[in-house]
Amino acid sequence: MNVYDSNRIKELAKKAGYFQTQNLLDADCYVLNTCHIREKASDKVYHEVGRIKKKFRDKKKPILIVAGCVAQAEGDEMIKKDKYIDGVVGPQSYQQIPNILKEIESNKKRINSTDFNVIEKFDSLNLIRNNDSKISSFLTIQEGCDKFCNFCVVPYTRGPEHSRSFEEVIIEAKQLIENGSREITLLGQNVNAYNFGKYRLADIIYKLNELKSLDRIRFTTSHPKDMSNDLINAYKECEKLMPVLHLPVQSGSTKILRLMNRKHTVEEYYEIIDRLKSINPEIQFSSDFIIGYPGETDHDFEKTVDLMKKIKFINSYSYIYSPRPGTPASLKKTDEKDKLKERLIYFQKISDEIKKDYRKKLLDTNLEILFENRLSNQNIYFGRDKYQNSVLADSRLNLIGQKKNIKVNNFNHSTLFGNILKSQKKEFVV
Repeated sequence: MNVYDSNRIKELAKKAGYFQTQNLLDADCYVLNTCHIREKASDKVYHEVGRIKKKFRDKKKPILIVAGCVAQAEGDEMIKKDKYIDGVVGPQSYQQIPNILKEIESNKKRINSTDFNVIEKFDSLNLIRNNDSKISSFLTIQEGCDKFCNFCVVPYTRGPEHSRSFEEVIIEAKQLIENGSREITLLGQNVNAYNFGKYRLADIIYKLNELKSLDRIRFTTSHPKDMSNDLINAYKECEKLMPVLHLPVQSGSTKILRLMNRKHTVEEYYEIIDRLKSINPEIQFSSDFIIGYPGETDHDFEKTVDLMKKIKFINSYSYIYSPRPGTPASLKKTDEKDKLKERLIYFQKISDEIKKDYRKKLLDTNLEILFENRLSNQNIYFGRDKYQNSVLADSRLNLIGQKKNIKVNNFNHSTLFGNILKSQKKEFVV
């Protein structure tokens, strides 16, 4: 979502006369767009501010704005703590950036803009064309969260759930397709909680599935509670919806899920997985896991390991629980760090073995790849298969924006490698 937001901030800055530069030392303004999910997020911001100070020690100071969720959570403190920061802008207020830049320029004021103006935000963004021309593009359709998981800071930094109108989502999707996008990933803190009038996430997917120049549809991040029947059926009926779902479970223990206030049980999670597999046998899954949540026993942890072994997630993201200030769980006691590290290492070893076995089975198979870009100064192209696996392949031809079949000949932890399969058509280099 921050990639999408950063792209829109770039378009908004043009209204104040600013244009993106690739030379950092030429910059008249820096915008640091931040995330507050992980521990020490604010420390990283101050570290980056220090780097900018050092770069511009003998040059005119640039305007420096901290945007995003760290700005929302710690705005006043940041303004007080570091005078080099000219403004803080929350994720629901960045439509104000053109005015903020002009105000800082004209009056040398330091500004804190962290109101939850999500409706005003999207009303403003609708007036500015999304000029993202990447082959694979992001499109935010929903923001905020009403789930209030006890470990999560999102409801406090992104605010309550808000869904954009169905019409404006489709208009922006068509803009992206006109710009050259062949794949669109629909975004939301709880993307499958999308709810605008009679429209739900499945309605957007069915509509996008009809658009001729679009090849692939994805969405993230989902909550198990909102996996509705129409959305599950879309995996059978919409051929452009890719057969991979990122569905965070967080723990394999229903006891821990209740302590987390996750609003689903492990049994319900298994049921969702089984229904999706019966609808589309090709579907695969990825997930998020919190290891060492307050109250987790060895038995609870083993249940999480069992869940990983049973479902065999092709990708997973696992972290030791880190308390976020202001959340209910931050007041709870956890086990010693060394014990939690041992659990995480053990869990990640198992998840890595599952991922390795999955990738081994892809050797010598043929995959359809949508190529997105070329590695700089090389005839090597980057793309993804329908399961979001990263792929590299050599080619003298320009593959950007094309779908090509490759034969997988090697892999590592993060990437598949392959050769382009010869087509029946004669090809030539221009």
